[in-house]
Amino acid sequence: MKRAFIAIVIGFLLFSGTANAQEGCRWTLAFWNVENFFDTWRDSVKEDAVFTPNGDNSWTPRRYLIKKNHIFKVITAMQSPALVGLAEVENAYVLRDLCNNTPLRKVGYDFVHFESPDKRGIDCALLYRKEQFEVLESRPIVVSDSLHVQPTRDILLVGGILKDANHSAETCFVLVNHWPSKRGGAEADQLRMKVAQRLLYTMDSLQRRHPQALVVAVGDFNATSDEEPISKGMQFHGKATNHAGFHDLMAKQPKGTGSYKYQGVWSWIDHAIANKQLHVDLFAPDYLLVDDEKYMGKKPFRTYTGMVYLGGYSDHLPILVRIP
Repeated sequence: MKRAFIAIVIGFLLFSGTANAQEGCRWTLAFWNVENFFDTWRDSVKEDAVFTPNGDNSWTPRRYLIKKNHIFKVITAMQSPALVGLAEVENAYVLRDLCNNTPLRKVGYDFVHFESPDKRGIDCALLYRKEQFEVLESRPIVVSDSLHVQPTRDILLVGGILKDANHSAETCFVLVNHWPSKRGGAEADQLRMKVAQRLLYTMDSLQRRHPQALVVAVGDFNATSDEEPISKGMQFHGKATNHAGFHDLMAKQPKGTGSYKYQGVWSWIDHAIANKQLHVDLFAPDYLLVDDEKYMGKKPFRTYTGMVYLGGYSDHLPILVRIP
């Protein structure tokens, strides 16, 4: 009975609706690791053969279409945020197809994307509503070098002007991240720490050059607030604010909740760090979840488990950063 009660409480905290989520904010920045948004063609310079019709995952045009439609429906359900950071997108084609060949076209989304050295071909991207955000600069922050056997995704930096209906504006720099996974042992740990240090250096430099601007990093960090890449690499040391004045917006999230579930444990590896105190919501409607028969409760409704096609959305849940 006690376990059941705890599960109900955790479920309420994690999966409560966001009907009034936009109240009190001018803009919303979303982040979502969409889990392998690949086209269906073989790219000779990428290890993407499994995501082709004849590959191990039998990635057919129909499955691609379902995936694309899932992504646009979630973005629409999030009330079409001004900015949407994405991880695990293959290329500009899938982003252009998403923005131009779904109902997102009516909202006026465009995107920023650069190819990264990731061997699988998965990159970071930023969607933006052209009426609400004007891009002034964009570039990849390179974090891999020739010594790394497994090069990782670049950090995507986009700077611009957020504009609201009342003609007020705010300078904003967004850094979209997808840090190395924990697979790979000591080398992966060192690379994840290097990415964290590079991110902090970049954010600090932006803040010094633009002291009035909003500087915010979002992404799949593959690390929680109490793990070394964030605690030491980003120099939070167990606190919610570091020496440079940046706030770990996930540090005070309730225990037992999260955007990602591994072996029955929810955690906040999808992260947001900013130089201003901002509110973060989890976007977790029922259709993004399925029953977790092994560990109880719910888990994300993912597209694949191994090579078994499930037809779901992603193995991560989106987060929403509210900008007042």
